[in-house]
Amino acid sequence: MQLDRIDHLVLTVASLKTTVEFYARFGMQAVFANDRYALHFGQQKINLHEKGKEFTPHAEPPTPGSADFCLIVATPLDQVVDELRHLQIPIEIGPVERAGALGRMRSVYLRDPDRNLVELAEYL
Repeated sequence: MQLDRIDHLVLTVASLKTTVEFYARFGMQAVFANDRYALHFGQQKINLHEKGKEFTPHAEPPTPGSADFCLIVATPLDQVVDELRHLQIPIEIGPVERAGALGRMRSVYLRDPDRNLVELAEYL
């Protein structure tokens, strides 16, 4: 077996509305299909499960705020930092240099409304 890439991940969230509004500021598109919400960007998506209304199967236990993930940005990171400041989204750490799946990258870290850790990075 050879794995190729990540297609989607699932976030358990306290509020679908709050989460959709937050990630829309990054250009993600909210899509509602098959009685589910997802955030689409590029060739992947983040499925959203509202706490207490999770779809089966799901993480055990499904918990808002337990995720930690990295998104690669197409925009230069310095411009991302400026946009985050303009949107009044606090940067928790960064920019800092990190090791990604494909090598060295520069990253900033922030929290979404459920306190998930979101890393935004560009490869060097």
